[in-house]
Amino acid sequence: MDLLSEFQDALLLPDASWMRPEAPPSIFARLRALIARLIAFLKGLFSRRKGKAKSPPAKERRLNFATISAGGRHLGASELGEAISGLSAPQREELEQTVERSIHQKERDLRKEAEEKRREMEAQRRALEAEREEAKRRAEREAVDRVKEAEDHRLTRELKERGFVAERGGELAVTYGLIERFARLVLEEETRSLPGDVRFSLKGSGSTGVYEKARLRQPEEVAHLDLPSSLLQARMEGSKHIDEATMFVYREQTSERVHVVMMFDKSGSMAESEKLTAAKKALLALYVAVRRRHPDATIDVVAFDNDVRLLDLVELWECTPGSFTNTAEALRTAHLLLRSSKASRKEVYLVTDGLPESYTDADGKVRSGNLDQAMAHALARAQELHTVTPLTFTMILLRSEHPEYETAAKAVTRALDGSLVVTDPERLGVELLIRWARGSETVRKVAKPEPNAPPLASRPRTKKRRADRRMGG
Repeated sequence: MDLLSEFQDALLLPDASWMRPEAPPSIFARLRALIARLIAFLKGLFSRRKGKAKSPPAKERRLNFATISAGGRHLGASELGEAISGLSAPQREELEQTVERSIHQKERDLRKEAEEKRREMEAQRRALEAEREEAKRRAEREAVDRVKEAEDHRLTRELKERGFVAERGGELAVTYGLIERFARLVLEEETRSLPGDVRFSLKGSGSTGVYEKARLRQPEEVAHLDLPSSLLQARMEGSKHIDEATMFVYREQTSERVHVVMMFDKSGSMAESEKLTAAKKALLALYVAVRRRHPDATIDVVAFDNDVRLLDLVELWECTPGSFTNTAEALRTAHLLLRSSKASRKEVYLVTDGLPESYTDADGKVRSGNLDQAMAHALARAQELHTVTPLTFTMILLRSEHPEYETAAKAVTRALDGSLVVTDPERLGVELLIRWARGSETVRKVAKPEPNAPPLASRPRTKKRRADRRMGG
């Protein structure tokens, strides 16, 4: 820091005492000056007569700081010393204080500037660290995304090769094969909660002993593989190996023809508490159970809200909640499906969570808001469906806090001479499987010995013979 420049700046301050103009003399000072001049004149007059008079001392010349400041001059060291020596003691003290304050102020400014620079550098350092961390996280995310993308690509390719998904319109869509595989898994999961006798009943119907040769439909039929016919079919198609497309199996003919109609409510209220998802899974499990027991069974899946639609398994799983509950139109659809059916066993399962809320009038328009009319139409359609014989009707009502829902369900069930089950969504699949198994449970009777037959120990030993089976084809 230049000390000379500090003193020069302090000397040139416009509000310093030495920069102020001298105050005009008072009247008394003027009188004293006049008297002094008169005395000096008289002394000079008399001194001329005596000899040459002494010249009065020259008045000390003062430096004009204002002129120097306005002209832009800088005081040299000699001029600065001369200026300081011309100041009085109070003025020198004032000058020292001014210079000291200026020095302290500049020191504070320097410290503040250094602190600001330090903070700026610290902020830049933190910004660089944050940028490096963000770049690191971005690189990690990109690496994870690349791995995930590769895994998704591999999984998609495998699912396409196995026929579980297909590309439609640039997007992947599930296929019937995937839904059927998923339905089998759901059935296995629900079967674990069934009683032992019901699980045994779901495995198959009573044996007829009559088999027919046919194409493979279900993986469980591989146990009855017709190896010669399968090998011959594979060779005819130019393949060295047997696959599902070339397999022939012996399928036991059942003693009855089955037609099952599965109806479920997909109104807006079914979206609550995962009720619609539970209904989908339960119906998939029931579908596989019916197919496993009766491969040739006719199965219709009906979804209804204001409108009624027949769905396949893929559409069943992808359906979304709709509007109001048109129970009457669902029962009418079941009547149309079953009235011309030649099946010896006809069953209807209806899953809902509330009252009939809408109906279809004679003009084909859907009306809603009149619960009494909706209930009357539902009962009329129930009586119409009751004319189908033989018919087993089961309604599954999802539990609710409204007692009038159960009252309405009982009225519809009574009109169809069916059964009503009130349950929670978690038990829906189990209840459906129990009703299906109980309706056709296989009863195995133990043969009683003849009255006059000898005991087993006294019977002659004979070779065991296998039961003859007639196999077509």
